[in-house]
Order: sequence, then structure tokens, then C-alpha cells
Amino acid sequence: MKIVCLDLEGVLVPEIWIAFSQESGIAELRRTTRDEPDYDKLMHWRLGILKEHHLGLREIQNTISKIDPLPGAREFLDRLREETQVIILSDTFREFAAPLMKKLGWPTIFCNSLEVAENGEITGYRMRCEKSKLTSVRALQQMGFETIAAGDSFNDLEMIRASKAGFLFRSTPSIIADNPDLPAFEEYGDFLRAIENALRET
Repeated sequence: MKIVCLDLEGVLVPEIWIAFSQESGIAELRRTTRDEPDYDKLMHWRLGILKEHHLGLREIQNTISKIDPLPGAREFLDRLREETQVIILSDTFREFAAPLMKKLGWPTIFCNSLEVAENGEITGYRMRCEKSKLTSVRALQQMGFETIAAGDSFNDLEMIRASKAGFLFRSTPSIIADNPDLPAFEEYGDFLRAIENALRET
């Protein structure tokens, strides 16, 4: 039995931190896992910027409420879920993800959680498990699933390479160039056909 594991931001929805960067006017917050492979380093840097500017969860959630899925993402996901089970594996946080999951038809998502003070300041975060995407894929494989994985960033590469089939979707030129063996797609139609072909393979 096969199961598809997808990244969220950049694949199905816009990058939350880039949207918040635009909304807040803080250019430094445009940096994402496409730019920084070390997620802990990236998050500590983000939290430092939020503290410096006296911004918290409420301000980020206000931005998220205005974000819609990428054009065609909901249709792609609906069609894929007719074919097989899909799990979204994301390094985002449940406090960010819920409004986006509603707009995507409530798919299953495994993600992390934030530590938030009473005044709304984000003081830290809790990862669901170490190397959460790779760990999740390995656990699914131990349960008897063959995984097909796709994403766009550095933190997706381990789960992609650990899977029976893996793809890049709307990734960066440098990541694509550094991983020439991974099929890379820009349009949902081509992406869906590639996954469907992988699902049919024995």
C-alpha cells in the first residue's frame, strides 16, 4: 500500500513567513527553509526578530487569515486524495496551520507546536519529533506503507530520498541543480501525473 507525503508551504500554500514579511515590512523574515538548511537556527533567528519588533502570535495569525492556497492546490489535493491517502508533513505549527487546512478541505497534517506566553509572545517551539519528516516517513514504512514524497526545500530532501518515489515541486534553481536525479515540476497537472504514475508502479 502506498501513501503520499507532501510538504505544505511552497507546495500547497504560500510561504507563511514570506507573507508575514510582506505584511510587517520586515524583509529579514523572508528567509525560509529554502535558504537555510538548519531549521533550529532559522527558527531561533525568527523568534529573535519577532521579539525585537514586539510581534507575536496574533499578528502572524492575522496574516495567515488572509492567505489562500496556491492556485490549483485545492483541486490537485482533492484529485490526489481520490487516488490514495495523503499526509501533509510540515515543519510549521498547529497554531499557524488550522485556517489553511480548512481552506484545503481538512487534509491530515503532522506538524509542530509553539510555546506562547499569555501576552501572545512566541517564546519557543516544540518539534513533534527529531527530523520530523524523515522520522514520519520511516514510521509509515514500518507500518507497511510505501511512501511517495514531495517538497520544495532543504528540509524535504531526506523524506524524499527515503521514499520509493520522490519529487521536487516549485523548488529553487540551486536545490534542483544540486539534486538532478529528482524529477522537478512547476505545474500541478504534471506533478499529479507523475505521482499517479508512481502509484501505479509495483
